[in-house]
Parts: sequence; structure tokens; C-alpha cells
Amino acid sequence: MDMPEQPQLYLITPPEFELGTFPDVLASVLDTHPIACVRLDLSTRDEDRVARAADALREVSHTRDIALVVTDHSLLAHQLGLDGVHLVDAARSVREARKTLGDDAIVGTFCGTSRHDGMTAGEAGADYVSFGPVQASKLGDGRFAEQDLFEWWSEMIEVPVVAEGALDETKVAQLAPFTDFFGIGSEIWASEDPAAALADLIASLS
Repeated sequence: MDMPEQPQLYLITPPEFELGTFPDVLASVLDTHPIACVRLDLSTRDEDRVARAADALREVSHTRDIALVVTDHSLLAHQLGLDGVHLVDAARSVREARKTLGDDAIVGTFCGTSRHDGMTAGEAGADYVSFGPVQASKLGDGRFAEQDLFEWWSEMIEVPVVAEGALDETKVAQLAPFTDFFGIGSEIWASEDPAAALADLIASLS
């Protein structure tokens, strides 16, 4: 994922979805909006379920020349021919994932609200870091990545940054000058029309 002139969109799948229907829903979003990358982010640890979902979404994504990464499962990403992996443990697995997947794969990592973790991940060779959630919620411990973190990062660090978690129209508008990607998932999937929900969420970018 190259650093864009304005934020690009990075779709995150629901933690659970129906394999018989979700690929078509995803396809409708990909056909409506320019998407840079899709992340398969299932909560299950069942290898077969992850593999079958990856196969289905790879077909949808690669047909449209869109990268597909998977959360954490570096070995499966390599085996299934995915474009890379998204890690959730900041910098701790970046070097190992890079060794497994090679120099051309995407290796990104979630760094929560920690500037230090983000810098360490970048130094370890991450292609991007993500921070979030971007505003207070009742999830987790309530901490969130404030705008000044994104402002500092965009000024001082060359590694692309993703803003994800608790996004709304206001936060998208506020963070647009300071982030390279918006990681969008739960904000749209509960809608009857995710493509329309995404259009509303990113209206300020047009």
C-alpha cells in the first residue's frame, strides 16, 4: 500500500459472517468505492473456516486488483497466496512475519494508542501501523488515539498510518489531513446497505 495524497480506504471484515452471502456484499462495496486493501478479520481460530473465507474473499478482491491481508495468521497468508498479514501485537511479530512472507508482502500492525509501539513497529519493518480507536467508547479500557498522535505521526514519520475504530463522519473529516488510510469495518457492516453507509461516512473526502 503506497502512501496516498489523500486518505484511502481499508476495509475490515466483520469478526463473523455468512460465507454464502458476505462475498457478494463485499463485492458490492468494492464495486462502488475505491478500496486500497481488505483485511480478513475473523474472530475464529478454526483453520478451515479462516482458509475457506480467505479463498472466497481472495477471489472477490483479486478480481478487482485489491490486496487482501489476514489478521495474524502469517503461515496461512503464505499458504493461501494472500497479500500479507495484519498483526495485533504491535512490533512483536513484525520481523517473524516478514521472514515468513518475504519482502514483497504487506506486513502491518495495530499499535493501539502507543506512539512508542508505532515507532518500534516501523523500525522493525512494518509497511504500516494502525492506531485506534479514534474516540472514546465503552470498549476496552476507554483509551483512544487522539488527533495529535496522527498529526505528529504524519509530520515526523514516513511509515503510512491507518486510523481505525469508532470512526464517524466528524472524525473522518478531522483526521483526513493526518492519516494515510481509514480502516473501516463495524461502522458499515450492520447497515442494510454497507456501500451507502460507507458513502455517508466518507462524504467529507469527496
